[in-house]
Amino acid sequence: MTLPDKYHQMISTVTNDAQLKMELVQKDFPIPKPHEVVIRVEASPINPSDQGVMFGWSNMANAYHEGAGPKRVLTAPISDQGMGIMKARIGQNLPVGNEGAGTVVVTGNSPEAKALMGKTVSALSGSMYAEYCCIPAITCLPLLDGNNAKDGASSFVNPLTALSMVETMKLEGHQALVHTAAASNLGQMLNKICSADKIALVNIVRREEQASILRGLGAKYICNSSSESFMSDLTNAIYETGATLAFDATGGGNLASQILTAMEGAAARTPGAYSIYGSIKHKQVYLYGGLDVSPSVLSRGYGMAWGVGGWLLPNFLAKIGMEAGNKLRMRVASELKTTFRSNYTNEISLSDALESNNVARYFAKKTGEKFLICPQL
Repeated sequence: MTLPDKYHQMISTVTNDAQLKMELVQKDFPIPKPHEVVIRVEASPINPSDQGVMFGWSNMANAYHEGAGPKRVLTAPISDQGMGIMKARIGQNLPVGNEGAGTVVVTGNSPEAKALMGKTVSALSGSMYAEYCCIPAITCLPLLDGNNAKDGASSFVNPLTALSMVETMKLEGHQALVHTAAASNLGQMLNKICSADKIALVNIVRREEQASILRGLGAKYICNSSSESFMSDLTNAIYETGATLAFDATGGGNLASQILTAMEGAAARTPGAYSIYGSIKHKQVYLYGGLDVSPSVLSRGYGMAWGVGGWLLPNFLAKIGMEAGNKLRMRVASELKTTFRSNYTNEISLSDALESNNVARYFAKKTGEKFLICPQL
């Protein structure tokens, strides 16, 4: 394979004149250090977690693009409030793309790096929206025979998040889970994990078609937040499962508070579970996404044994350590085409990802619609 002298990489920049710019820049082909490898990136998903760096606090409703192909530039205005929040970003050309997969084409001279030469690997990096990416060999996950780059493109963020939710449940002494935005790719993976591991899971969705997706996977507990009976349905499901831990992908609004209210209502049915300060069992909701950017609202009607906090995958993986993290990665590698299979509705090039109509579609973060960037297109 003839390798280029330069390659294209996507960057996101906040300018002094209150604009966000996204474009492709040319970079010199990387020379790996002894412990590094260079991957020819062939597939990289657009996850909600990527969009925080991509767009920040810009006004994407007024985003537009100019130019075509590798010269295309996406521009979006930023409000005064947004500029205040992103002040530290001004003038920084930030690479984007958390995960992806491709073929190792160059390696450093360490044994670990050399062992990956020519292999198809998935990788976790902050710069996967590029034609090539240079990263430490230890961060790569070699794919098993029969899996290609598209199969492995989403091997980290969603699969490891779903597995880590279950591990968090075990470590914190809970027995069942509640999950919102439950029909997403991640939510479907979590359903498969919980089914295989015999863990009760309460799914919260917003539309009937999303509930249908989960019923097709065999999900038992599905609560539609748009239904008039949502709170009674949720309380009943939590009572039956004993769920006292929830992961909320929406982040804003009152959904976390509704979940805690339902947990408290379920606890009230259990003899001996109550004190003058409410239920004794600790109830926890972790906010791990921001699909709803409005403020989080808590009604405080669920006693004194509860918590709401943030949850981030890298922090959890650091907490459990390399050995435990590798066990999770090995499970992902062995179940890529079953439990952790991702479905993509659109495959686009790097420059297509900067086209304003495409941006509007993937920025909407609609359940069931997922974009895959294929940098070699």
